[in-house]
This record gives sequence, structure tokens and C-alpha cells, in this order.
Amino acid sequence: MTNFLLMIAKGVAYGLALALLYLLLAPAGQLQLSHLLQPTEAEPAAVSYARAVRAAAPAVVNVYTRSTQLDERSYERRVIQNQSLGSGVIMRSDGYIVTNYHVVHGADQIVVALQDGRQLDALLIGQDQMTDLAVLKVEAEDLPVIPQNPEIAPQVGDLVLAIGNPLNLGQSITQGIISATGRAGLSTNSYTDFMQMDAAINEGNSGGALVNSNGVLVGINTAAFQRQRNLEVQGIFFAVPYRLAATVMQKLIKHGRVVRGALGMNGIPVVNAAGERQVSTGQPFYGVLIDQVEPFGPADSAGVLQGDVLLQVDNKVLTSVSQALDIVAETEPGSEIDLLIERQGQKLTLKCKIGLRPESD
Repeated sequence: MTNFLLMIAKGVAYGLALALLYLLLAPAGQLQLSHLLQPTEAEPAAVSYARAVRAAAPAVVNVYTRSTQLDERSYERRVIQNQSLGSGVIMRSDGYIVTNYHVVHGADQIVVALQDGRQLDALLIGQDQMTDLAVLKVEAEDLPVIPQNPEIAPQVGDLVLAIGNPLNLGQSITQGIISATGRAGLSTNSYTDFMQMDAAINEGNSGGALVNSNGVLVGINTAAFQRQRNLEVQGIFFAVPYRLAATVMQKLIKHGRVVRGALGMNGIPVVNAAGERQVSTGQPFYGVLIDQVEPFGPADSAGVLQGDVLLQVDNKVLTSVSQALDIVAETEPGSEIDLLIERQGQKLTLKCKIGLRPESD
């Protein structure tokens, strides 16, 4: 028995000696052994926007419209039924939905399909061609509302997700970044003033939501740019900024249309009182050189003359022509504001009553 135990002890000693020699002469073996002795690190979590989608997607609806018209080319004057497809965003729990003007304009019937399977008839509250927006109203309970932040300020490079129903394939998500930001005022009248991004917008996505990586609404998607130009555009898509969409929605709910103020004058940016034009963004902005005054319009009645340089509107120092347009457009018609102008080296303050800008549609 003693000999047997002695043999075991010698075997263990030889084994330990060999293991020690192996560790000293083969560091790689040491690393492999330590790797086996240490717990395996967990893989990093995959990047996912599922939480943002879960927060925003239920509030994005499918919008189906139907319109009828007479076929003037037919001797029988037969009735043609047209159907169109778009998306919408539930903005308020009492049933107000924002979509695109071009989705619902001229429709005789509008049906909204929620993601929970409900289909609801929608009433057109108002529409605004200039911003390509419209507001619908549905009667329902327990409506999901898109997350919103009135103070949101999107920046170029922000990641965004576009949610809609492209080609009626069902709700889909596309991803991209904001490529450029435009103005967000009521004087907006071209797509260059909207938010540009590269998240794909196809037929049926119009009126859907553009959200950030937290699922908060950034804008309302529009495919009208592609429709008007009939182009296969790659990577250039547009959305109406959230703040502008919210402003237009409130005006449509209140008035049934967007009421915009007007002064009845036009101007160009200048860099000094002598009227030298601003030809590059590197030059400082001085004011707006008035080059046209509408006869008997608000500016004419206030005493504004061609050649005056507009410096301030409603006590706000101007930094661009677009800023001046936005201030006026967003002021209630009938309101009186101050215009600070420079005329032949003299500064004058004129009282001006805001007029009503004619509707574009």
C-alpha cells in the first residue's frame, strides 16, 4: 500500500513539473489555459431601433381615398372612380390626424386604417397646398398618439426613421439621416425649404411619420417632390418639419384653412444702406431693400416706398429675407405691427396693419 501511494505521489509530482515547464517555455499555452479559466465575455448588444418603432409605429395609419369624376372623353359621360393611397399620423388623442394635401385633395371618401385593425371614416378638417399638409378627424377611443416634443430641433446628421405604407405592402420602416434642414415658417413655398433626408419615401409613404432614434416625431414625409417631377430620385426625399406641421395643424383646426399675413411688398437682401446686394452667405446681412410695393396694399397704406430698406419687423432685427416673410406670415391679419425702415439715411418707424395673403389653392 505504501509503495502504491508513493507511486501516485511521484506521478503527481512529475505531472506538476511537466506542467510548470510547459507554462515557462510556451506562453501561448499559458494564455490558452487562462482563457479556459476565465468566464467568457458576453457579446455586445446589437444596435436596434425597435424601441423607437414600438413607440411611434402604432400612431401611423394607412389612408385610403376614393374620388369620382366624369369621363369627358366618353360620349356616355361614364363615372370614373379613382383610388389613392397614403399614410397619416395621429397627433392628438381626440382623433386629429395629419397627412399630405396631395393624398386627400379632391377625395369623396377617406378611410383610415389603424395598425390594430380598425377602419374608420375620416372627415377632412382642412388642407394647405403650400405646405402639402391636411388634417383629418376620426371618432374613436384609445387612439395611440405619436410621441412629440415641441422643443425638438433636428440637425443635419441626425438619424431618422420613416414610417408608412409604401405601395400598400403594409407598414414599413426605412432608415437614413437628415441631409439638410430648411425653414419651418408659414411662408414656406418650395421643397427646398423643407427637411431633406435619405430615408426612402415611396408611393404610400406620403403623410407618414419621420421620427428620431427615440421615436419622437421629427417631420411628416411627403413624396410630392417625386410626383411633380416624375423622376426616379435616389437619396433625396423631403419631410415637413414637425414645428411647421404642428403650426399648420392648429390653424387648420381653428380656421379650416391656413391664414397667412401679408404686407404687399417684395424685397431683396442688402449688405448696407447703399443698397448693395448680398451675393454670398459670407457677407453680413443688413436689411431688405424694398423693390416693389403693391398699390393700396398694407405696406403702401403704411407709407412704405420703393427704395426703403426694411431693418426690423415687429421689433425683431432681421437676419434674412425669409425671416421677415415668416414673421409676417405668422402674424394674424388685422394686427398692427411696427416696421423700422431706413430712407435716405434716416430711420423711420411706420405702423402697418397686416393684410391677408390670398390662398394658393
